Amino acid sequence: MLRIFGKKYPLRKLILFLGEGFFLFLTLYVVYFNQSPSAFENHLHAILRISFAVVICLLSLYYFDLYTFRYGYSYLEMSTRLFQAVGSACIFLGFFYFLFPGFMPGRGVFLKEIIAFIVFSSIWRYFYIWFLKRNIGSKPVLVVGQGAAVKQLLDEIKENSDCGYLIKGIIVPNNEKKLQDTDVPIWHGFDKIIKKAKELDVDEIIVAMEEKRGLLPINELLACKMQGLSIIDGETFIEEISGKLAIDSINPSWLIFKEGFQKDRLTMIGKQLIGSFFALIGLIVSFPVSLLVAILIKLESEGPVFFRQTRVGRDGKVFTLVKFRSMRSDAEKDGAKWARPDDDRVTKIGRIIRKLRIDEIPQMWNVLKGDMNFVGPRPERPEFVEDLRRKIKYYDQRHTVKPGITGWAQINYPYGASIEDAKKKLEYDLYYIKHMSVLLDLYIILKTVKTILFREGSR
Repeated sequence: MLRIFGKKYPLRKLILFLGEGFFLFLTLYVVYFNQSPSAFENHLHAILRISFAVVICLLSLYYFDLYTFRYGYSYLEMSTRLFQAVGSACIFLGFFYFLFPGFMPGRGVFLKEIIAFIVFSSIWRYFYIWFLKRNIGSKPVLVVGQGAAVKQLLDEIKENSDCGYLIKGIIVPNNEKKLQDTDVPIWHGFDKIIKKAKELDVDEIIVAMEEKRGLLPINELLACKMQGLSIIDGETFIEEISGKLAIDSINPSWLIFKEGFQKDRLTMIGKQLIGSFFALIGLIVSFPVSLLVAILIKLESEGPVFFRQTRVGRDGKVFTLVKFRSMRSDAEKDGAKWARPDDDRVTKIGRIIRKLRIDEIPQMWNVLKGDMNFVGPRPERPEFVEDLRRKIKYYDQRHTVKPGITGWAQINYPYGASIEDAKKKLEYDLYYIKHMSVLLDLYIILKTVKTILFREGSR
């Protein structure tokens, strides 16, 4: 297993990515040098051309989610996304070659390289899905559990079907009711743990229990530990495969004794510098668009161009957040309300700038002022915070860092406007705070670009 930003990924994912890059480079190399013998005269220049094309192709595959395999992922879906990725890569490379014709490998070469890319990636991925559907390379585990915790764990594995784990069996207490909607073998009685672990040839046991006090089979699990088996609690397992903290299951002692949540000075300074840099560049680059949007907002409806609203920041301090106005000026004459799908308060221009996330550009001023960072939990309104902190455990913990324009929750969970959605987003926010780093911020910014390009999660 590979651990990246606290999440575990199966080794086969690295093999998929690196293998695809290597063999794609090899294929393009053969095509290029067979078609253009003159390339041997400047071998290094030719290698750079090929490497650039490979990087663009891999980025295109990434942006079309071709390295993400979830439950129900089909060959048809893969093929559709592959052709979309190839089309995008061709458009970008074509535009680049138009601007820099010296990098153009030649029309015949370019066409053959595209065909080679399609054929090779299709074959490579068909093999990968074939292996994935047969759980080849998955780590066999045994689940020891009780109550809703087992059901939650099964749901998370189903949702993250390429997590690299295969549940070989579940052991529950003698009085436990039969689990529904699962074809995993189930045995009753914790005295069977060691026997079944040996029979199933597993080297890891996941303990998923709704209530551990008085029910945890300590002697049996200790015996397994002494036999060399790895024992992991269900809450940590869910964190490692899903990138979120299961707040319904974890207790304060879990948060206290687990590693993470460090906020060393160097990391916080690095985050602020990176955030300020991207905010400044963003304001400069987006100025023409911002000017056009301001004019259109003013022409469409009465009211100010900018929308100012009080939000809760770090340590519960309030600040004034600035956005482009996307609703009617009287949108909240009856008080604060959650945004709704097809909200009739949203203007025509507002609907467009919300989908493209253009309405959030002015928040970069908040980053430069120090009220926010570029990456962090989304700042919420005081009226909603008062209600949410009463109904959701650990909600105030998200205020231990500066809020952000984008964040881990925004790239992993679609837009939501309800108590349940706030709870789901908090699970991702707490995970981000636990594993916070400058590299994670850069990764989130990269993923945010993808979210904006494909207009995911806006409302």
